[in-house]
Amino acid sequence: MKTYLKSIKKSAALLGIAALLSLFSSCIKDNNNYVAPPVALVSVFQASKALPALDVYFNNNQVNWSPVTYQTGLAYIRAYTGLRTFNFYTYGEKGLLFSDTATLKANNAYSILLSGTPGKTDFILLKDTVNQPAAGKANIRFVDLSPDAPAVDLVLNDTVKVANKSYKGFSTFIPVTGDKLYTIKVRQQGTNTVLATLNNVTLNANLVYTIMLTGLSSGSSANNNALAINYVTNAYF
Repeated sequence: MKTYLKSIKKSAALLGIAALLSLFSSCIKDNNNYVAPPVALVSVFQASKALPALDVYFNNNQVNWSPVTYQTGLAYIRAYTGLRTFNFYTYGEKGLLFSDTATLKANNAYSILLSGTPGKTDFILLKDTVNQPAAGKANIRFVDLSPDAPAVDLVLNDTVKVANKSYKGFSTFIPVTGDKLYTIKVRQQGTNTVLATLNNVTLNANLVYTIMLTGLSSGSSANNNALAINYVTNAYF
């Protein structure tokens, strides 16, 4: 199995590729006594338009090479286990914007999702279950990252797949038919009111995805903070 994060909004953006098994294990060939420390995998997705471009640190270790901007992020990164502090700085500067802590367990994968409004940043940590989909299937998870939207449903080709999620709410990974073209909609819960749409998305078999509602119900296209659907590819098999 391989894992990576690929962020797509309409035709935009990308992140990276990494092999999960090689990330979870490492060795030094010229030292037979070396024991690799336990590690977890951590990805980052930045869903707050209120934040500037970021530098990201795990404890004192910088983990980004280019700025982490709105609706982009970082592919899975190997991280030591235990209690870790995650620090976020304005890109290229030393001013700490905010930090948070989380306890990581060995051989687990996590997603850090940043959201919020001006003056308030929310740090959301999800454990990622990246099991191989059944034959001919893709697995998807939905996360609501819009601070001011009403409760929502995730709809694929006019079929409700995830119902009644509010801000910070998320589903488990669920199977859908793979290698199929979808129109993805987020509708106000229990209604036909469409809040955001993403057309012509192919969800490929043997891949694992996270679909997210980002932006603000009170936002606008002019300010680049309107409600939008983003998705990342967590893993492929």
